[in-house]
Amino acid sequence: MSTASTTSAPAACWACGAAPTTSALLCPDCGKVQPASAADYFQVFGLERRLNLDTSALEREFHRLSRRLHPDRFARASAGEQQWSLANTALLNDAYRALRDTLQRTEYLLRLEGLKIGEEHAGKGKSADRQPPADLLEEVFELNMQLEEMRMNQKMGEDDPGLQSDLTAARARFESLLTAVDNDLAARGSEWDNGDPAARERAAASMAALLDRRRYLRNLVRDVNEVLSTAAA
Repeated sequence: MSTASTTSAPAACWACGAAPTTSALLCPDCGKVQPASAADYFQVFGLERRLNLDTSALEREFHRLSRRLHPDRFARASAGEQQWSLANTALLNDAYRALRDTLQRTEYLLRLEGLKIGEEHAGKGKSADRQPPADLLEEVFELNMQLEEMRMNQKMGEDDPGLQSDLTAARARFESLLTAVDNDLAARGSEWDNGDPAARERAAASMAALLDRRRYLRNLVRDVNEVLSTAAA
């Protein structure tokens, strides 16, 4: 973490007085690096808070800004500019990692909007990652019994092709549910991008619930994969 201080986004460039209109990292007029600020990841790239982004354009802008902010360019600059280049490079890297991935971008935007995701939403010790969705209670109970039986068989050195087939089918079932969640997230994301404030609020709440559901399903698939990979070893 940089030792440079962090402030709110400046109203004007410290060097030429121009108002920032694109990225919060560099002055659009004189090109000077700006003081490290509390700009959000969308502001870093001069973007509106949207879920449908052109990731190719995002990558190009990331590389352009990375070159402009590279510490070697500031070897003869003031100590302040050197620190700002380091801090803004770190911020740029964090922003790019978050925004280039659809799921991370969705989670980040929802947090910006004040929603709590995952453990933050469920409370300490009650992570949504571990709470079965109500409509899947019976399936999850059956799956957990099968997983426990398979683990016991593996400890005893026993083979049960029927149980292995059941787990393979269960994995396919939960993978299909994951695909359905991703499709729903994309639809709600479009509602967010195109909606009025009320529509955005509804879409955000729906996406938060879908992300919780997705985490749980992902963990189920992971557990099945671990057991099946052990059986295949």
